[in-house]
Amino acid sequence: MEQRRALGKGIGALIPQKQEVEHKEEVLYVSAEQIRPNPFQPREDFDEASIQELAQSIREKGVIQPLLVRRSGDKFELIAGERRLRAAKSLGLKEIPILVRNVEDVDSLEIALIENIQRQGLNPIEEARAYQHLMEKFHMTQEAMSEVLGKARVTISNTMRLLKLPHEIQMEIKNGRISYGHGRALIEIEDINLQRKFAQEIISKGLSVRELESLIKTRRPVGIKRKAGASVQREPVVAVLEEALQHALATKVRIAKRKKRGHIVIEFYSQEDLERITNIIRGGIK
Repeated sequence: MEQRRALGKGIGALIPQKQEVEHKEEVLYVSAEQIRPNPFQPREDFDEASIQELAQSIREKGVIQPLLVRRSGDKFELIAGERRLRAAKSLGLKEIPILVRNVEDVDSLEIALIENIQRQGLNPIEEARAYQHLMEKFHMTQEAMSEVLGKARVTISNTMRLLKLPHEIQMEIKNGRISYGHGRALIEIEDINLQRKFAQEIISKGLSVRELESLIKTRRPVGIKRKAGASVQREPVVAVLEEALQHALATKVRIAKRKKRGHIVIEFYSQEDLERITNIIRGGIK
């Protein structure tokens, strides 16, 4: 259980220090043909341009960080490092450094999910499907995923709700023509045909999330769900921005806003995690 709890503390927590490797794990050099893909890889699409950029870096400096794998018969199964493996294969490297770890299926999925979220974000639909897989195959609750992945439970819940949208809208979110924020707004519409109509307007008119929300309000109450409960609710745009930051920084973020002022709280779980977040902010969120 100690290892499972450590997963939410950043990808660095998955790679032990040198003295730990010497006692508990193996660092080997093997051919790419000995490494099988991760069957639990949550990423469905890989950007070829970014793979080639990584390949250029590997050509100049080599594979600096070993791929994380586990044994599978006389071969190895990839846990984390799919982009590095693809880049190395494109260069025809004879040997690739690997770090061998003995983990269960659920850990393999968790680690692959964390690596993708923290290093090169999954699109929202891929992320939602990964959460769904953790729940259905491994019977994990949203609370457990929140603890393990270092993500707010409400973010996990809202991301999974995107899977309730029609398939064609999910595909538009996946290919980037409709954003996560747009999807959040569309999910509040009960009428599927109305969801499709708004989705077409987002694409044809280039509507921002705020413009979409305003448009939805002008057509209320037709087919629009109203949330029961407190009369005072957070501004939808603030909630969308909060979740966008959580996706970009791969950690829990809270925006507290009162009138025109407020503050942003960003959580981190280790010195390495703090440095990772700082580097993202300094370099700009991509």
